[in-house]
Order: sequence, then C-alpha cells, then structure tokens
Amino acid sequence: MQKGYIKNILLLLSTGLFSNPVPAAAQLNQAPLLSGWKAGVAIANITPGESMWMGGFGFRKKPSEGVTTDIWAKALALEDAKGRRAVFISVETSNLEKEIYEPILARLKEAYLLTNEQVIINSSHTHSGAATNTIYYTKDEKEREKIRKYISKLEDQVVEITGKALGALQPVKLYSGNGVSRFQVNRRNNVQYKLRLQQKFNGPNDYAVPVIKVEKLSGELLAVLFGYACHASILRDYKISGDYPSFAQMELEKLYPGVTAIFFQGAGGNQIGYPRNTVEAARQWGKTLAASVERVLSEPMNELTASLSTSFSVINLESDLAAPSLEELVHIVSTASYPESLKNKAKADLEKLNRGESLIATYPYPVQVWKIGNLPVITLGEEDVVEYAINLKLIFGQDAFVFGYSNYSLEYMGTPLIWNEGGYEGNSAPFGIEGVRLSLNSESMIIQEVLKLAKQVGIEMATKKYSIPGG
Repeated sequence: MQKGYIKNILLLLSTGLFSNPVPAAAQLNQAPLLSGWKAGVAIANITPGESMWMGGFGFRKKPSEGVTTDIWAKALALEDAKGRRAVFISVETSNLEKEIYEPILARLKEAYLLTNEQVIINSSHTHSGAATNTIYYTKDEKEREKIRKYISKLEDQVVEITGKALGALQPVKLYSGNGVSRFQVNRRNNVQYKLRLQQKFNGPNDYAVPVIKVEKLSGELLAVLFGYACHASILRDYKISGDYPSFAQMELEKLYPGVTAIFFQGAGGNQIGYPRNTVEAARQWGKTLAASVERVLSEPMNELTASLSTSFSVINLESDLAAPSLEELVHIVSTASYPESLKNKAKADLEKLNRGESLIATYPYPVQVWKIGNLPVITLGEEDVVEYAINLKLIFGQDAFVFGYSNYSLEYMGTPLIWNEGGYEGNSAPFGIEGVRLSLNSESMIIQEVLKLAKQVGIEMATKKYSIPGG
C-alpha cells in the first residue's frame, strides 16, 4: 500500500468527511418500502455486418476477416420501490470515447428522462471488437467512414435497448454476492513472454467476481450481471469476438435457459489472462468465469432491499507537464519506430494546432457511485489499474463492486507509483492521456470524489470491519 495514499485517506477521515449525519436524501431511503424491485432487460447484436477495422490492438494492419463470436450491447433497467430508475448498459467494445458517450446520454435524457447519474455504460474492453475511433486505427477515408457508420448505428442500438428494457419492467427480487476466479495475471510485475517459465505470479490482483442476480417472483432467473477485472485481450487475430467475456455469457445462458447474462469489466488495466492467444484459451477462461458465477448463484446471496440512490460527477484531472509542442509532434510523425496508432494521434493534434486550436490541459474524468439496497457500486472512467479496486474495497468493504472502463475511456489510469515507474500503463503514450501527462495527485482526487459521492448516496465506510494498513 502506498504511504501517500494512506496519508490521503487519514487526512480525509480527520477532516470529518464522514463524520456528519447521513444526508436527508439517504434518510429517505430508510423509510418503509412501498413495494419491491422492478427490472427489465434488452439486448442488441452489434456485430459489424462487413469487414472493418478492429479496436484494441495498434499492431493490426488490415480490417477484420470473419467472426468468432457475435458481440452485443445489453441493458438492465432497475426501478426501486419509490419509482427511482437506473440502467446498467454493457457494450462489447474496446472503449467508448467521450464523443460517443455524450450524444448517447443526451438522447437518453430526451427520450426517457434519464440523467448521467442514472446510467452506467461499461465497455467490456474486448480487443477483437469493431473500432470506435476514427483516428487511431486507419488513415483510409473509406475505412474511417465505415467506423463512423458503425458508431452511429451503435448509438441508435444503445438508445433502443434502453427504451426496451424500461418498457419491460416487471416485479423482481435482487441479490448480490462475490465469487472468485484466478486467471488474471498482473502484467506489470510479471514478464509476459516468461509466464510459462514461472511457478508463481506476482501481484497485486483482485480475483473477485461480483454478481447481481435478478430473479422473477416466480423464482426463475431473468438476468445475471457479473464482472471481472482482466483485459479481454486473449485473442489477437483478425476475427470479431467478445473474447472471454463472450464465452462466459454464452456459457451462463446455456446453463440457465432464458436468462440474459451481462458482463461488466472491472479495474483490470494492468491485468491479463494467462494462458492466452488461442480461441481455446478464451473459451477456457469464459467457462472458468461462468463456473465462478454459477457457484455464487447456487449459494445463499444477499437480498437487496428495493432502495436505489445514484450519483455522478466529472472531475478535471490536471497535468504536471505542458502539452506536447509542435516540434515533439512532428518528431513522432516522422519517426519510424513509433506505432501507427500514436502517429495518427500526433497527426490529429498537429491539425488542431494548425487550425489555431490548443491541446487540452486537463482531462475530464467520470466518477459514479450507486447504492443498490446496501450494495455499494463504484464505477470509474478509463482503464483503471487494479490498485483502485483494492484501495476502494479497503474503504467500503470487500463486497463492494468496483468497475472500470465505465461511461467513457481511452487510456490508462495509473497510480503515482506506476507513473513514477513508467512502463506501458504508466506512460502508454509519450504524453499520457489525450496529450496530458497526469499530475501525481490524480489518484487522491479520484478517491476523494468517490468518498464525496458515497456520502451523497448514504454509503458508509467499512473501517469497523476492514482496517486501513498503517492507519
């Protein structure tokens, strides 16, 4: 555990952030419940209907060549006893950028009166889905137009399934639980090409498999939402696929006919699955993850009272360094050793400068906290490393759900230790996220914002159960 992180938490405690009474909004949630939960689900097949560039890996040199598994967008709508609504949305893409997220949210607000705090959109981070970025992957204008058309259709499909899920609301019971699965490997602290020679893998890791069971009043399963913190990058070929999360969902839907299985990606920015690189490996880890979920569903789970509170905010993370200069961008574009994806980004930044526009000096980072019954659900934007989940569970308890890749994401979100160490997640591009190398106080800003939102929705710290090391 980082000393600076511990000091920040102790400082927050000493300032009395959690010493005030539970806010009035949260007290309302403690009133007698009028009725139970309602839930609805809907899905859409988002497999591209033609060959197109794929997202996730910068090394690919051509568009897709076939399909291994279909990929999907899925929505789970919830309504509590007082009519408050929220929607989980899962999309099998590598990432969703802010430029895609914001139009979707605007349409959801207009069509269904849903605000940012009521919607979570999570990317599975498959590295074998369709590209959703027109800058990084290809310079071919015809191929870029395919990507633009795909994005437009994806936006329509997400809006449509949200409406269908809300229109399908029916009385249900909700349960939560946590399983365990151990196929993730920390790729920072283990050499990937030497994994087969190692008898022991170094951490840190978060092996939790969070599960929400949605059960009809008849006792039949309606939906299962589950997560895991691990890159969906087992497959590296040119075929469209949802990677191991797709195989996990397929396995659960085979085990429980009629159920909708929905995967949410965790804080797996520095976690990969091993073994890897074959369809058989992806299928193995999908079945392994499904078995973990099956075990949780077969055991007693925590029933969630029909009370829902939601919160959302965007914080502006600052930079320690100036944005790249014109000379630095020209150097990237003209240097053969830089990957094509980074060159494309540098070219886009050069075009901005040539138009007289400035490069961003801060980065807007989305933070979201829900309370479902007594269950804390925390979602973070970007490719958050596993340390965020570990640290937040020290604060809110090991049963808390922590998801990364939520709402919008593009690059890695490390910790001060990782940024100082450098390496892939610490400096994935020479100038960090969207041209900004983040300040070392970014992690503490994110944690503080989570604490603030948690207080708003009435979530208490779990320090009586779980002590903070060094505290």
